[in-house]
Amino acid sequence: MHVLIVGGGGREHAIAWALSKSSKVDHLSCAPGNGGIAALAQCVDIPATDVDAMVAWACENSVDFVVVAPDDPLALGMVDTLEAAGIPAFGPRADAAIIEASKSFSKRLMEKYHIPTAKYQTFTELEPALAYIEAQGAPIVVKADGLALGKGVIVAQTVAEAQDAVRSMMSGHKFGDAGARVVIEECMTGPELTVLAFCDGEHLVPMPSSQDHKRAFDGNQGPNTGGMGAISPSPNYTPEVAQRCMDEIFLPTVAALKAEGRPFHGVIYFGLMLTPDGPKVVEYNARFGDPECQAVLSLLDSDLMDIFLACRNGTLDQVDVRWKDGASCCLVLASGGYPGSYGKGYPITGLEEAGQSAVVFHAGTRLGENGSVLTSGGRVLGVTATGPELNAAIDGAYAAASHIHFQDMFFRSDIGRVWNPNA
Repeated sequence: MHVLIVGGGGREHAIAWALSKSSKVDHLSCAPGNGGIAALAQCVDIPATDVDAMVAWACENSVDFVVVAPDDPLALGMVDTLEAAGIPAFGPRADAAIIEASKSFSKRLMEKYHIPTAKYQTFTELEPALAYIEAQGAPIVVKADGLALGKGVIVAQTVAEAQDAVRSMMSGHKFGDAGARVVIEECMTGPELTVLAFCDGEHLVPMPSSQDHKRAFDGNQGPNTGGMGAISPSPNYTPEVAQRCMDEIFLPTVAALKAEGRPFHGVIYFGLMLTPDGPKVVEYNARFGDPECQAVLSLLDSDLMDIFLACRNGTLDQVDVRWKDGASCCLVLASGGYPGSYGKGYPITGLEEAGQSAVVFHAGTRLGENGSVLTSGGRVLGVTATGPELNAAIDGAYAAASHIHFQDMFFRSDIGRVWNPNA
């Protein structure tokens, strides 16, 4: 098969790496791709959000299957357009991807189907939102309704901070149209973790749990980022918790979407908090998380293409989805200044040495002259190692990362050592 992957980050590199092992895939393309993906796939200079150009290229180049990995093209209906053109695709249609594209939709869905989550109110006008925060007090959570690159959530410790967040979203248009509507939630407490799950519209297969580290700096300090590293599995995800999540959250979510006429085909990202009252949903995403994808797919022991086809065709219950024993750790190496402004175009050294003991997934890189690899994003690399247990995987990731250098590089030194972001 000729398979096209849409996207150009670390998640897409991990997907390409896994698909390159499949006996069913003989040609990989990726649009737009990056400097690391170029070693595995033909990179095509089409933006991930250009639905028409992407579909036209897929038709013209006899693509057999498309993996739509990022949130934006899913929300824009790229899967719908591909399927209408006769090209099967992995990922939810737009009417199901709305569970990520609109937080107010997902909160209403959970409320209607009694799926445990934080209490909330939705606002489209500034003054009622400010008054609600004043009445509720702090800490309190403010979320932009739409897609905001993983940065549209503010956990405010004071009323003033929460009100400033609302003003920046609704009046200051910090996240454009995504912040025109805001969701204000109670602040839940407890360890956070993620469970990604394959879904074919009716059946669901959870992957190993993972723990993302969102804050930029050690000790869960600094601004929220797209993710500074991830481990899998999470030490907090016990068999008892897993069963409750399956019974109270995972299966009810799939059934709810089907009942609403929005069957979900693809990967559902369950962002969870283990509260004193039991597991609750923090958020849904309609795709693999990044960097959780890198950590989790490193443990996959089945053919990923078989799973993708089954998710699309409704036959997931017929696939043997296997995972390796042990654990994994993905350590993100970032550009100085991220998640704010940062420089680009710096040469990266040590990739070959690091790759001898770990897999180095490229997130924000491009190829320079003479085959050199240059930085081109905030999150540059995801150094991912596996081991028989979690500490070995963590040590392996840091040891491999010690070989890599680029100007202004920084990373957290405590990935996998901090289980509870609220601690």
